[in-house]
This record gives sequence, C-alpha cells and structure tokens, in this order.
Amino acid sequence: MKIINLETGHPAAQQAMDRLTNELYRVRASGVPYAKVIHGYGSSGQGGAIKSALKRYVSVLISRRLITGYVYGEEFGAFYAKAQAYAARYKELRNDIDWGRSNDGITIVFFK
Repeated sequence: MKIINLETGHPAAQQAMDRLTNELYRVRASGVPYAKVIHGYGSSGQGGAIKSALKRYVSVLISRRLITGYVYGEEFGAFYAKAQAYAARYKELRNDIDWGRSNDGITIVFFK
C-alpha cells in the first residue's frame, strides 16, 4: 500500500490539502488501487486541523474523480460495511497493520 504522510513538516491544513492533491495524482498514476493517508488526529484530542480539512475535502476529490472512495481509519475494520466491501475486493487490506485498530489518524483512499 502506498503511504501519503501529510504530517511531515507539520504543515497548515491548506498546505496539507495541496500536498495531498499532488500526491494523489502521483500515486494514482503509479497504478495502485488505493493509498493510506496519514493525517494524524491532532494533539487536542478532538481531531486535528488536517483531519478536519480532509473530511471536508474528500467530497471534492470524489467530484473531481481523483478518488472513487475512502474509509476513515476509525471505520477501517471488519465491523464496518464500507470497509468490508473494499476488503472483499482487495483481500490484502485485511493484512494492513491498521485494519481493525480504529486509527483516527489515517484515511484509506481508493482510485479504482
């Protein structure tokens, strides 16, 4: 799985979304079907600015057809229908270290 780490360098939320867009184009062009976006959860315990920005931005990414779908880390496991559907299509997702860990600091995005 390709990893896009938005935490590197502690950017502002808008800079992180710009970096995300560039990285998504690059990763999608490599032909992989999905990627893990590491955005962190924030030190406040209530979700960080990058995570909040990403949650607002995923609908834009889908409307631009840059991604086809996503699963937030807190829903990335066997108890969530959306995650199960993607795992049925991509069996190796169940082997990811974050599968079933309710990791609020990641989001999995899909290209196909």
